[in-house]
Amino acid sequence: MPTTAPAFADATASDSALRRFLFGLPGVDAVGLEARAASLGTRSIKTTAKAYAIDLAISMIDLTTLEGADTPGKVRALAAKAVNPDPTDRTTPRTAAVCVYPDMAATAAAALAGSGVKVASVATAFPAGRAALDVKLADVRDAVAAGADEIDMVIDRGAFLSGRYLKVYEEILAVKAECGSARLKVIFETGELSTYDNIRRASWLGMLAGADFIKTSTGKVGTNATPANTLLMLEAVRDFREQTGVQIGVKPAGGIRTSKDAIKFLVLVNETAGEDWLDNHWFRFGASSLLNDLLMQRQKLSTGRYSGPDYVTVD
Repeated sequence: MPTTAPAFADATASDSALRRFLFGLPGVDAVGLEARAASLGTRSIKTTAKAYAIDLAISMIDLTTLEGADTPGKVRALAAKAVNPDPTDRTTPRTAAVCVYPDMAATAAAALAGSGVKVASVATAFPAGRAALDVKLADVRDAVAAGADEIDMVIDRGAFLSGRYLKVYEEILAVKAECGSARLKVIFETGELSTYDNIRRASWLGMLAGADFIKTSTGKVGTNATPANTLLMLEAVRDFREQTGVQIGVKPAGGIRTSKDAIKFLVLVNETAGEDWLDNHWFRFGASSLLNDLLMQRQKLSTGRYSGPDYVTVD
Protein backbone atom coordinates (compact mmCIF):
# COMPACT_ATOMS: atom_id res chain seq x y z
CA MET A 1 0.00 0.00 0.00
CA PRO A 2 1.33 3.51 -0.74
CA THR A 3 2.26 5.98 1.97
CA THR A 4 3.03 9.69 1.97
CA ALA A 5 6.68 8.84 2.52
CA PRO A 6 7.99 6.48 -0.19
CA ALA A 7 11.45 6.59 1.38
CA PHE A 8 10.03 4.48 4.23
CA ALA A 9 8.20 1.94 2.06
CA ASP A 10 10.41 -0.89 3.31
CA ALA A 11 9.50 -0.02 6.90
CA THR A 12 5.82 -0.73 6.23
CA ALA A 13 6.23 -3.83 4.07
CA SER A 14 5.29 -6.21 6.87
CA ASP A 15 4.37 -6.29 10.53
CA SER A 16 7.90 -7.36 11.48
CA ALA A 17 9.48 -4.62 9.36
CA LEU A 18 7.24 -1.99 10.91
CA ARG A 19 8.04 -3.25 14.40
CA ARG A 20 11.79 -3.11 13.68
CA PHE A 21 11.46 0.44 12.40
CA LEU A 22 9.39 1.69 15.33
CA PHE A 23 11.60 0.05 17.92
CA GLY A 24 14.65 1.40 16.10
CA LEU A 25 13.60 4.98 16.83
CA PRO A 26 15.74 6.67 19.48
CA GLY A 27 14.49 6.16 23.01
CA VAL A 28 12.99 9.16 24.77
CA ASP A 29 14.86 10.74 27.67
CA ALA A 30 11.82 11.42 29.83
CA VAL A 31 13.67 13.60 32.34
CA GLY A 32 15.25 15.68 29.58
CA LEU A 33 11.97 15.99 27.67
CA GLU A 34 10.02 17.20 30.69
CA ALA A 35 12.80 19.58 31.75
CA ARG A 36 12.93 21.18 28.30
CA ALA A 37 9.14 21.52 28.14
CA ALA A 38 9.12 23.13 31.58
CA SER A 39 11.99 25.46 30.67
CA LEU A 40 10.29 26.68 27.49
CA GLY A 41 7.13 27.28 29.49
CA THR A 42 8.88 29.92 31.59
CA ARG A 43 9.68 32.21 28.64
CA SER A 44 8.38 35.74 29.22
CA ILE A 45 6.34 37.41 26.46
CA LYS A 46 6.26 41.19 25.95
CA THR A 47 2.96 43.00 25.46
CA THR A 48 3.16 43.37 21.67
CA ALA A 49 4.21 39.74 21.28
CA LYS A 50 1.44 38.68 23.67
CA ALA A 51 -1.19 40.45 21.56
CA TYR A 52 0.09 38.69 18.45
CA ALA A 53 0.18 35.33 20.26
CA ILE A 54 -3.40 35.70 21.51
CA ASP A 55 -4.71 36.46 18.01
CA LEU A 56 -2.68 33.57 16.60
CA ALA A 57 -4.03 31.20 19.24
CA ILE A 58 -7.62 32.26 18.51
CA SER A 59 -7.06 31.55 14.81
CA MET A 60 -5.77 28.06 15.69
CA ILE A 61 -8.72 26.85 17.75
CA ASP A 62 -10.91 23.96 16.70
CA LEU A 63 -13.94 25.17 18.68
CA THR A 64 -15.40 21.92 19.90
CA THR A 65 -18.64 20.44 21.17
CA LEU A 66 -18.68 16.67 21.57
CA GLU A 67 -21.46 15.91 24.00
CA GLY A 68 -24.41 13.57 23.92
CA ALA A 69 -26.65 16.58 24.54
CA ASP A 70 -25.49 18.47 21.44
CA THR A 71 -28.37 19.98 19.46
CA PRO A 72 -28.54 21.76 16.08
CA GLY A 73 -29.13 25.01 17.93
CA LYS A 74 -26.01 24.56 20.05
CA VAL A 75 -23.93 23.79 16.96
CA ARG A 76 -25.27 26.84 15.12
CA ALA A 77 -24.49 29.03 18.14
CA LEU A 78 -20.97 27.64 18.30
CA ALA A 79 -20.53 28.25 14.56
CA ALA A 80 -21.64 31.86 15.00
CA LYS A 81 -19.08 32.29 17.77
CA ALA A 82 -16.35 30.75 15.59
CA VAL A 83 -17.07 33.25 12.80
CA ASN A 84 -17.46 36.25 15.10
CA PRO A 85 -15.82 35.43 18.45
CA ASP A 86 -16.17 38.96 19.90
CA PRO A 87 -19.14 40.94 18.53
CA THR A 88 -17.76 44.09 20.19
CA ASP A 89 -14.53 43.89 18.18
CA ARG A 90 -14.72 42.86 14.54
CA THR A 91 -10.92 42.72 14.29
CA THR A 92 -10.95 39.52 16.35
CA PRO A 93 -9.75 36.57 14.22
CA ARG A 94 -12.08 33.73 13.35
CA THR A 95 -11.29 30.30 14.75
CA ALA A 96 -9.84 27.63 12.49
CA ALA A 97 -12.71 25.15 12.69
CA VAL A 98 -15.75 23.90 14.52
CA CYS A 99 -15.45 20.27 15.60
CA VAL A 100 -18.59 18.14 16.01
CA TYR A 101 -19.89 14.59 15.80
CA PRO A 102 -20.70 13.31 12.27
CA ASP A 103 -24.46 13.71 12.70
CA MET A 104 -23.92 17.43 13.33
CA ALA A 105 -21.51 18.00 10.42
CA ALA A 106 -24.26 19.06 7.99
CA THR A 107 -25.62 21.59 10.49
CA ALA A 108 -22.13 23.01 11.04
CA ALA A 109 -21.42 23.11 7.30
CA ALA A 110 -24.62 25.07 6.62
CA ALA A 111 -23.90 27.52 9.44
CA LEU A 112 -20.28 28.07 8.35
CA ALA A 113 -20.85 28.24 4.57
CA GLY A 114 -18.69 30.94 2.98
CA SER A 115 -17.00 31.89 6.27
CA GLY A 116 -13.65 30.18 5.73
CA VAL A 117 -14.04 28.36 9.08
CA LYS A 118 -13.59 24.63 8.54
CA VAL A 119 -15.93 21.85 9.61
CA ALA A 120 -14.07 19.18 11.55
CA SER A 121 -15.79 15.95 12.48
CA VAL A 122 -14.66 13.23 14.82
CA ALA A 123 -15.17 9.76 13.40
CA THR A 124 -14.14 6.09 13.62
CA ALA A 125 -16.29 5.37 16.69
CA PHE A 126 -14.86 8.29 18.65
CA PRO A 127 -13.68 8.36 21.42
CA ALA A 128 -13.03 4.69 22.19
CA GLY A 129 -12.61 3.47 18.62
CA ARG A 130 -14.20 0.15 19.54
CA ALA A 131 -15.94 -0.80 16.31
CA ALA A 132 -15.35 -2.92 13.23
CA LEU A 133 -13.41 -1.27 10.40
CA ASP A 134 -16.41 -1.15 8.06
CA VAL A 135 -18.38 0.74 10.72
CA LYS A 136 -15.50 3.18 11.18
CA LEU A 137 -15.21 3.78 7.45
CA ALA A 138 -18.96 4.35 7.15
CA ASP A 139 -18.64 6.92 9.95
CA VAL A 140 -15.98 8.74 7.91
CA ARG A 141 -17.99 8.58 4.66
CA ASP A 142 -21.05 10.01 6.41
CA ALA A 143 -19.06 12.92 7.86
CA VAL A 144 -17.39 13.77 4.54
CA ALA A 145 -20.70 13.53 2.66
CA ALA A 146 -22.24 15.89 5.21
CA GLY A 147 -19.63 18.53 4.49
CA ALA A 148 -16.71 17.85 6.83
CA ASP A 149 -13.46 19.46 5.67
CA GLU A 150 -11.43 17.59 8.26
CA ILE A 151 -11.72 14.19 9.95
CA ASP A 152 -10.41 13.50 13.46
CA MET A 153 -9.98 9.73 13.81
CA VAL A 154 -8.90 7.68 16.82
CA ILE A 155 -6.41 4.87 16.53
CA ASP A 156 -7.12 1.40 17.88
CA ARG A 157 -5.16 1.72 21.11
CA GLY A 158 -5.78 -1.92 21.97
CA ALA A 159 -4.10 -3.01 18.74
CA PHE A 160 -1.23 -0.57 19.24
CA LEU A 161 -0.57 -1.56 22.85
CA SER A 162 -0.64 -5.26 21.97
CA GLY A 163 1.97 -4.69 19.24
CA ARG A 164 -0.28 -5.06 16.18
CA TYR A 165 1.26 -2.03 14.52
CA LEU A 166 0.49 -3.04 10.93
CA LYS A 167 -3.22 -3.29 11.81
CA VAL A 168 -3.15 0.29 13.12
CA TYR A 169 -1.18 1.45 10.07
CA GLU A 170 -3.55 -0.20 7.59
CA GLU A 171 -6.60 1.20 9.40
CA ILE A 172 -5.22 4.74 9.13
CA LEU A 173 -4.53 4.15 5.43
CA ALA A 174 -8.10 2.97 4.91
CA VAL A 175 -9.54 5.99 6.72
CA LYS A 176 -7.28 8.33 4.75
CA ALA A 177 -8.60 6.84 1.50
CA GLU A 178 -12.19 7.57 2.58
CA CYS A 179 -11.35 11.19 3.45
CA GLY A 180 -10.98 12.29 -0.17
CA SER A 181 -10.01 15.96 -0.04
CA ALA A 182 -10.70 16.22 3.70
CA ARG A 183 -7.61 16.48 5.88
CA LEU A 184 -7.04 13.68 8.38
CA LYS A 185 -6.10 14.20 12.03
CA VAL A 186 -4.97 11.01 13.77
CA ILE A 187 -5.65 10.93 17.52
CA PHE A 188 -3.36 8.76 19.67
CA GLU A 189 -4.97 9.27 23.09
CA THR A 190 -1.54 9.83 24.62
CA GLY A 191 -2.88 9.36 28.15
CA GLU A 192 -3.53 5.70 27.33
CA LEU A 193 -0.20 5.00 25.60
CA SER A 194 1.65 4.88 28.95
CA THR A 195 5.16 5.84 27.80
CA TYR A 196 6.88 8.59 25.83
CA ASP A 197 8.47 5.91 23.65
CA ASN A 198 4.98 4.77 22.65
CA ILE A 199 3.98 8.34 21.83
CA ARG A 200 7.03 8.68 19.58
CA ARG A 201 6.24 5.37 17.87
CA ALA A 202 2.59 6.33 17.40
CA SER A 203 3.64 9.68 15.92
CA TRP A 204 5.81 8.02 13.30
CA LEU A 205 3.22 5.33 12.62
CA GLY A 206 0.57 7.98 11.97
CA MET A 207 2.83 10.03 9.73
CA LEU A 208 3.93 6.99 7.71
CA ALA A 209 0.27 6.13 7.12
CA GLY A 210 -0.54 9.56 5.69
CA ALA A 211 -1.86 11.63 8.60
CA ASP A 212 -2.18 15.33 7.80
CA PHE A 213 -2.13 16.06 11.54
CA ILE A 214 -1.12 14.07 14.58
CA LYS A 215 -3.28 14.82 17.63
CA THR A 216 -2.66 14.10 21.29
CA SER A 217 -6.04 13.28 22.71
CA THR A 218 -9.80 13.02 22.56
CA GLY A 219 -10.26 15.20 25.63
CA LYS A 220 -12.30 12.37 27.12
CA VAL A 221 -9.69 10.78 29.44
CA GLY A 222 -7.86 11.97 32.54
CA THR A 223 -4.56 12.90 30.88
CA ASN A 224 -4.76 14.87 27.66
CA ALA A 225 -2.39 17.36 26.01
CA THR A 226 0.69 18.25 28.08
CA PRO A 227 3.69 20.39 27.15
CA ALA A 228 5.92 17.29 27.26
CA ASN A 229 3.86 15.03 24.99
CA THR A 230 3.23 17.90 22.57
CA LEU A 231 6.96 18.73 22.50
CA LEU A 232 7.68 15.10 21.64
CA MET A 233 5.19 15.17 18.76
CA LEU A 234 6.62 18.47 17.49
CA GLU A 235 10.07 16.88 17.42
CA ALA A 236 8.58 14.00 15.43
CA VAL A 237 7.01 16.21 12.73
CA ARG A 238 10.21 18.27 12.51
CA ASP A 239 12.33 15.15 12.03
CA PHE A 240 9.84 13.65 9.59
CA ARG A 241 9.97 16.73 7.36
CA GLU A 242 13.77 16.75 7.47
CA GLN A 243 13.80 13.15 6.22
CA THR A 244 10.90 13.20 3.76
CA GLY A 245 10.12 16.81 2.85
CA VAL A 246 6.52 16.21 4.00
CA GLN A 247 5.12 18.62 6.59
CA ILE A 248 2.60 17.30 9.12
CA GLY A 249 0.47 19.33 11.53
CA VAL A 250 0.13 18.90 15.29
CA LYS A 251 -2.99 19.30 17.43
CA PRO A 252 -2.84 19.20 21.23
CA ALA A 253 -6.34 18.72 22.63
CA GLY A 254 -7.89 18.62 26.07
CA GLY A 255 -6.90 20.53 29.17
CA ILE A 256 -5.69 23.74 27.48
CA ARG A 257 -7.93 26.35 29.08
CA THR A 258 -6.06 29.64 29.56
CA SER A 259 -4.20 32.16 27.44
CA LYS A 260 -1.08 31.42 29.47
CA ASP A 261 -1.38 27.74 28.58
CA ALA A 262 -1.87 28.50 24.87
CA ILE A 263 1.12 30.84 24.72
CA LYS A 264 3.33 28.19 26.34
CA PHE A 265 2.34 25.80 23.56
CA LEU A 266 3.09 28.40 20.88
CA VAL A 267 6.57 28.85 22.35
CA LEU A 268 7.03 25.07 22.12
CA VAL A 269 6.03 25.20 18.45
CA ASN A 270 8.39 28.05 17.60
CA GLU A 271 11.37 26.66 19.49
CA THR A 272 10.96 23.03 18.42
CA ALA A 273 9.41 22.75 14.96
CA GLY A 274 9.94 26.35 13.89
CA GLU A 275 8.01 29.27 12.44
CA ASP A 276 6.63 27.20 9.55
CA TRP A 277 4.23 25.58 12.02
CA LEU A 278 2.98 28.91 13.46
CA ASP A 279 -0.07 28.87 11.22
CA ASN A 280 -3.46 27.24 11.65
CA HIS A 281 -2.83 25.06 8.61
CA TRP A 282 -0.18 23.26 10.67
CA PHE A 283 -1.06 23.77 14.33
CA ARG A 284 -4.40 23.63 16.13
CA PHE A 285 -5.76 23.68 19.64
CA GLY A 286 -8.60 21.28 20.38
CA ALA A 287 -10.59 23.27 22.91
CA SER A 288 -14.00 24.43 24.06
CA SER A 289 -13.28 26.83 26.93
CA LEU A 290 -9.90 28.25 25.80
CA LEU A 291 -11.48 30.81 23.47
CA ASN A 292 -13.29 32.57 26.32
CA ASP A 293 -10.07 33.24 28.24
CA LEU A 294 -8.26 34.38 25.10
CA LEU A 295 -11.08 36.86 24.40
CA MET A 296 -10.96 38.22 27.95
CA GLN A 297 -7.19 38.68 27.78
CA ARG A 298 -7.52 40.31 24.36
CA GLN A 299 -10.08 42.75 25.70
CA LYS A 300 -7.80 43.58 28.62
CA LEU A 301 -4.89 44.35 26.28
CA SER A 302 -7.00 46.58 24.05
CA THR A 303 -8.98 48.44 26.73
CA GLY A 304 -6.77 48.21 29.80
CA ARG A 305 -9.65 46.68 31.72
CA TYR A 306 -10.38 43.08 32.59
CA SER A 307 -13.94 42.53 31.41
CA GLY A 308 -14.50 39.21 33.16
CA PRO A 309 -16.38 36.08 32.03
CA ASP A 310 -19.78 37.80 31.87
CA TYR A 311 -18.59 39.67 28.78
CA VAL A 312 -18.05 36.59 26.64
CA THR A 313 -20.61 34.06 25.55
CA VAL A 314 -20.78 30.81 27.48
CA ASP A 315 -20.39 27.70 25.31
